Amino acid sequence: MLSMDDLFKGRHFDREIIILCVRWYLRFKLSFRDLVEMMAERGMSLAHTTIMRWIQRDVPEFEKRWNRFACRAGASWRVDESYVKIKGRWTYLYRAVDKQGKTVDFLLRAKRDVAAAKAFFRRAFKSQGRLPRAITLDGYQASHRAAREILGEHHRGKRTKIRSSKYLNNLIEQDHRSIKLRLGPMLGLKRFRSASITIAGIELMHRIRKGQFKLAKLLVKGKTAPEIWNAVLAA
Repeated sequence: MLSMDDLFKGRHFDREIIILCVRWYLRFKLSFRDLVEMMAERGMSLAHTTIMRWIQRDVPEFEKRWNRFACRAGASWRVDESYVKIKGRWTYLYRAVDKQGKTVDFLLRAKRDVAAAKAFFRRAFKSQGRLPRAITLDGYQASHRAAREILGEHHRGKRTKIRSSKYLNNLIEQDHRSIKLRLGPMLGLKRFRSASITIAGIELMHRIRKGQFKLAKLLVKGKTAPEIWNAVLAA
């Protein structure tokens, strides 16, 4: 992991400005040009492509740093897929939350099939460091097959209950809305890799809003958002 100095080394703008633009773009319904205009009112001239490059370069590093303080989600998962259009084609965003609505994990895939679902489950199991007690799915059989097969690879996989419930999955369907509401004003994503990074940033901001990080040891209680971000990135 890069040090704080190396992360922002050689930049033409102060790190506070970079963090602010990245954070605001991912959190609020702003376009790159909205941010350019907002920064211009503060006496700073920058191109919208500059902010675009900041998103692609810095989001993976920001995500790594925040994940050091991530809380583990609960053991009862609600799993579902949402649709994301990239360069005129629909792709699939696999997501899961626990019964309290905390984000478990997410994964953008080009197809909606068994392989994609298995890739998501592998990622989620790894990030949480354990198998869930229960996985709630919709009626799509590819997801059920993927869950059974991936659990079969673990010696404790039989302990996990797989169930189908439209009612219980209302929770994840409602949670999709926060992500889709932010993606809407972006007027279309052009490349799969850049879309994946942007969505990772949106998901990170969503997790921060939901309080999914333990920051007590950083002594950030009562501090402003910029101060909290600086503390997390520097830790």
